[in-house]
Amino acid sequence: MSDLLLIIFATLLVSSISLVGVLFLSLNDKILNNLLLILVAFASGALLGGAFLDLLPESLALGSEEIFIFVLLGIMLFFVIEKFLRWRHCHEGKCDIHAFTYLNLIGDGIHNWIDGMIIAASFLTSIELGIVATFAIAAHEIPQEIGDFGILVYGGFKKTKALFYNFASAITAIIGAVFAYYLIQYTGYFSTLLLPFAAGGFVYIAATDLLPEMHKREKMRDSIVQLIFLSLGIFLMWSLGVIFE
Repeated sequence: MSDLLLIIFATLLVSSISLVGVLFLSLNDKILNNLLLILVAFASGALLGGAFLDLLPESLALGSEEIFIFVLLGIMLFFVIEKFLRWRHCHEGKCDIHAFTYLNLIGDGIHNWIDGMIIAASFLTSIELGIVATFAIAAHEIPQEIGDFGILVYGGFKKTKALFYNFASAITAIIGAVFAYYLIQYTGYFSTLLLPFAAGGFVYIAATDLLPEMHKREKMRDSIVQLIFLSLGIFLMWSLGVIFE
């Protein structure tokens, strides 16, 4: 099997993890609504953990001096995009689909693009390294994709539509992999720019959209559950980073 076919197969395998939402399709709306409290908190932790414990350290390792500029650019651009989406889809403060769902799809698409580039570069170094990189990225994706599905459903998507859009944002990994395969000599530069940019997007989504949503539930029991799963999302991203460093 050629390197390109191996790379495409590996990225398709990682992208298929986005279909983890299938596990929630059979749940009735009442049970799913109760789970969304947990999923939104977990997703917030996973996004913050992914930004501060994965993307930014990786950016620093690449030696870019402008990473924090691109973090700020990511935050500012996601702010502008959200303003546009609210203007386009919301009326009198009411949104059928919350703008943060689209922001999450954009941010996740960029992240998955980068994952595809990493997989391609790893396989081009050696098949063994490619397999290890694929396994490591897949392990990181499982908690994040569960959280992403929860974000989309909480934001107003129907369960099947959330599943489809989550998968659509995941297959950008394949595009990123093919891009890296043919332009590998330039991928280091592109990665240096995209990693902190995606990190800024993740921080913006978590801090301005998801965490405020969690404040809408004020009962002590709900707050404790939110704190536990927020911490669990952060801890899981940290532990996976340590294991698969």
